[in-house]
Amino acid sequence: MSFGNSTTAELPARSDQEKPLSAPLILDFDYTRSVGPVIGRFLTGLRDRRVVGVRGSDGRVFVPPQEYDPGTAAALDEFVEVSSVGTVKSWTWVRDPLPGQPFDRPFAWALIQLDGADTSMLHAVDVASPHDISTGMRVRIKWADETIGAIGDIACFVPGEDAESTPAATDSDPVTMLITPVHLEIDHSASYEESYYLRGLAEGKLLGGRSEAGGKVYIPPRGANPTSGQPTTEQVELPDRGIVTTFCIVNVPFLGQRIKPPYIAAYVLLDGADIAFLHLILECDATEVRMGMRVEAKWRPREEWGTSLENIEYFRPTGEPDAEYDTFKHHL
Repeated sequence: MSFGNSTTAELPARSDQEKPLSAPLILDFDYTRSVGPVIGRFLTGLRDRRVVGVRGSDGRVFVPPQEYDPGTAAALDEFVEVSSVGTVKSWTWVRDPLPGQPFDRPFAWALIQLDGADTSMLHAVDVASPHDISTGMRVRIKWADETIGAIGDIACFVPGEDAESTPAATDSDPVTMLITPVHLEIDHSASYEESYYLRGLAEGKLLGGRSEAGGKVYIPPRGANPTSGQPTTEQVELPDRGIVTTFCIVNVPFLGQRIKPPYIAAYVLLDGADIAFLHLILECDATEVRMGMRVEAKWRPREEWGTSLENIEYFRPTGEPDAEYDTFKHHL
């Protein structure tokens, strides 16, 4: 663990550097949004197994509907129901489907102009091979077994002219909200500077970088000094003590929150650093946190350490006198 005054070390030649760290990054959450009256009308129609477009200022029917006319920017509100049968205008073959796509077998994406519409919509066409689809082919909607008011209510398109029967319209409430699952998988590779910073954390060290002796120290380190463009060729080990520059009291609960509000998220400027980073302040009442307050890192048990800033569980007050505002005003 690193304490006391900062120390420096020249970087090894590039040929001797360790390989950059890499790790999978998975971002998974439900995105919830209000849909408004135009998209809401379209989604309500899908729930009722109908396709609704909107008429533009020039008489064209847009499907899916647009909220504003692309030519005049006028708000559009003349809704038009169109057919569930249409024509393939263009297409592409998907040989290797990705997770989350409509099928786990090869299929086609196509731009389909429904009868009664003047624009095309993108959707999947369920055919066995690229020889079974062509521009100009007639297709129809195959509805999902259960419709909820989302684009997935159209399970896919299939070849054919005969539309599926639709139930009588109901007086159920319109669709006003849409929940879209978001899932991203990224193989993130850290830069050389990020890698030595993360490896330092795994050893209980806080490593910054600077481009020249006496220059500004950035933590986490960057590949170059943002003001001069000079590469950061020098590592600087920093103590795990510093001051609070600015902070926020978190009072609002949210999904996945690990700490019960209220608590403090603050920018901590380590001694010897020239840029602050965001972390938690605990072991004190939220009302006691203030700008200039001296804090120190509370490290997790050594066996829990990895290549992550989460090795520091939070920062806590040291009880030392606050720093004078003039000593950190340029770091806000």
